[in-house]
Amino acid sequence: DKMPVDHFSFATNHTFKLRYLVNDTFFQEHTGSPIFFYTGNEGDIEMFAQNTGFMFDAAPEFGALLVFAEHRYYGKTLPFGNKSYDLNNVGYLTSQQALADFVVLIRHLQQNQDRPSPVIAFAFGGSYGGMLSAYLRMKYPNIVIGAIAASAPIFQFTGLIPCEAFNRIATSDYRSASPACASSIRKSWAHLNNMSSTDAGRKWLNENWKLCKPLNKSSDINELKDWLQNVYTSLAMIDYPYPTNFLMPVHAANPIAVMCQQLYNSSMTDKVLLKSLFKAVNVYFNYTGSANCLDIDSSATQNLGDLGWSYQSCTEMVMPMCTDGVNDMFEPSVWDFAKFSEECYDTWKVKPDPYRAILMYGGKDISTATNIVFSNGLLDPWTSGGVLSSVSPTTYAIIIPEGAHHLDLRGKNPNDPVSVQKARLFHKNRIRAWIRNFHLNRGKKKKDLYEE
Repeated sequence: DKMPVDHFSFATNHTFKLRYLVNDTFFQEHTGSPIFFYTGNEGDIEMFAQNTGFMFDAAPEFGALLVFAEHRYYGKTLPFGNKSYDLNNVGYLTSQQALADFVVLIRHLQQNQDRPSPVIAFAFGGSYGGMLSAYLRMKYPNIVIGAIAASAPIFQFTGLIPCEAFNRIATSDYRSASPACASSIRKSWAHLNNMSSTDAGRKWLNENWKLCKPLNKSSDINELKDWLQNVYTSLAMIDYPYPTNFLMPVHAANPIAVMCQQLYNSSMTDKVLLKSLFKAVNVYFNYTGSANCLDIDSSATQNLGDLGWSYQSCTEMVMPMCTDGVNDMFEPSVWDFAKFSEECYDTWKVKPDPYRAILMYGGKDISTATNIVFSNGLLDPWTSGGVLSSVSPTTYAIIIPEGAHHLDLRGKNPNDPVSVQKARLFHKNRIRAWIRNFHLNRGKKKKDLYEE
């Protein structure tokens, strides 16, 4: 109810309300049963609760209390109300403050228990949620006894991985569906540039692509190209084996395969290729056939806090991205930190610190981390920054070959590949072991005290 806006100084006593969701259907109170705690990420907590079915599937077996905590500055958790994003208020939006929020909430939830509940921090993978659950275990091992960090790109920072890795993985998803598909997309950028450079070409695009907001000048094409790049990487993230509307309005199973059916021939001429490409992106924005026009301003991810993430990526979460147009299917684009820094200053009056997250959380040196499962699906572009090999005897890396973005944290589905079913079993086995060890150690401590 009274969450401090600043956990790390005594400069302000401002407090706010942090929203969290609780499900106690299966909770066995006062028995030392676990709290499954979801570390909310960059968006409305309800969306994550609706797309993290694994926690609900596992709860009856463990008698667990389910808690979904909203991240400060996202959803309805706005520390300063509608002035939260004012430049003099937004500075309290950091991962460190959010982790401290979670710690305060966990302690609050535990205080009503006769026996302390071991807390297992569950994370929704995203580009962020899984990172937070891993960080929570690493920074506060006295508060959480283990973490399941799905699709957590904790290495996606400056100097830790090549900036083109993310887009190469996205490209390989399309290439696997059909080599012609990836090369058609690569060729389409030049066709879009050529077409948008003349009045006649723009008129053709406006009509054939049914654009809600017409292209009036050649530079208008940049917004459409940005939208397309976002579509391609988003589809790679949610390339699930069953229909879903998570993160976008798509309802197709295996959406990349469905999309690539339209791009079967990479030697199509410019207008033919662009007509096919429009049919292909219909899979993303108009699968149900209800859209009258292509609106590149409407975001399917309105539950994600784009404003908050813009600030975080301009401060501590600096994740370099680039493309070369040779090993990937995108237009070449270099990572220009100076330009990025300038844009951040224009927007937020802050300069990004590319090494802050590495200093705070250890970069690639997580050898002292214990009781964490890092899981990654090989279809997920965020695997580029994921932990892909075990780094300590009790920190595990699980690879899900047919898995897209945190498929293992979603609820069970008849179309789930065997690899994701095995990953979920592994998660449950680890949780069981962590709980057993927790109670054994508590028993030992009590015995030692008695013997003294």
